[in-house]
Amino acid sequence: MRNIFGTLFTLTTFGESHGAAIGGVVDGMPAGIHIDTDFIQSELARRRPGQSAITTQRQEPDQVELLSGVFEGRSTGAPIAFLVRNHDQHSQDYENLRSLFRPSHADYTYYIKYGVRDHRGGGRSSARITIARVVGGALAKLALQQWGITIQAYTSQVGNIALERDYQRYDLSLTEQNAVRCPDPEKAAEMERLILQVKGEGDTIGGVVTCVVRGCPPGLGEPEFGKLHAMLGSAMLSINAAKGFEYGEGFEGVTQRGSEQNDIFMPASTPRQGEGLEVKAATNHSGGIQGGISNGQDIYFRVAFKPVATLLREQPTVDLEGNATRFTTRGRHDPCVVPRAVPVVEAMAAMTILDQYLYQKT
Repeated sequence: MRNIFGTLFTLTTFGESHGAAIGGVVDGMPAGIHIDTDFIQSELARRRPGQSAITTQRQEPDQVELLSGVFEGRSTGAPIAFLVRNHDQHSQDYENLRSLFRPSHADYTYYIKYGVRDHRGGGRSSARITIARVVGGALAKLALQQWGITIQAYTSQVGNIALERDYQRYDLSLTEQNAVRCPDPEKAAEMERLILQVKGEGDTIGGVVTCVVRGCPPGLGEPEFGKLHAMLGSAMLSINAAKGFEYGEGFEGVTQRGSEQNDIFMPASTPRQGEGLEVKAATNHSGGIQGGISNGQDIYFRVAFKPVATLLREQPTVDLEGNATRFTTRGRHDPCVVPRAVPVVEAMAAMTILDQYLYQKT
């Protein structure tokens, strides 16, 4: 298994959904960064299960323990090891899945690849493993703050209920004021009603998370195989249930002509002797990245998440011997992963941008 993310800023994760704990080791964290443990805990609370009626009702405190790499409230430059213990596993709920392959889960592919699988909540393939990503992302955010780089994600679509694509039309400070994490209160209420309806039917629904990176300096990313949007796309598509990634105008932009899509450059200010070149663009159809390299404008992208594969209704499948059978899932599950995916998207974006920033500075 590949369990390491990043090049200079790296995160190594470990743990299973129904094991003793989830944890990780962050290496490459710049020294001297103020480590705000309350902030890290608040990021975990945004991902935590049981936070509303539209999420899984598994009850976990998700309290992080920092084991190394921090002294007197600041990073030392040494690896930061951390642990989040599991407390509310109901492993018996999964006993009927011991010899079955759940449709659209990793059960079959894990079994074929490794010859063994943990049937309790998916084991290593569970979305609970994203705890480690959120801690790593929180640390990356704390480092990025010193350079004025901020990252904000929000729910922009659930099912067929969608916001306008232009993020600038919304007050993103409203995102955390509802359970769906949508900055439009009216749309948020519609989304929540839809999720509750789907949950009542024993079904699930998908959606889209939009993310905006502000303050990113120009020059991050490589022009060939290390393109910044490719790094972001790889990070986002590594998240459980992620099915699609687009940045800038994305797929919507193919209906337009080049004369409509081009971001026209203009002077940002009067150049002074000895100062570097600075330009700005009248529009940002490119999503802050051109030629695979950041151009200093806002970076914005969208991540599509499929409906959760676990349905609380009877389904057909096959067992370990390949025999047809039927089963009904028990346990506690999200009817829509999108609201809890918002902090995970931010975390992966933060780690990607910090990794590329450090790479650019070497």
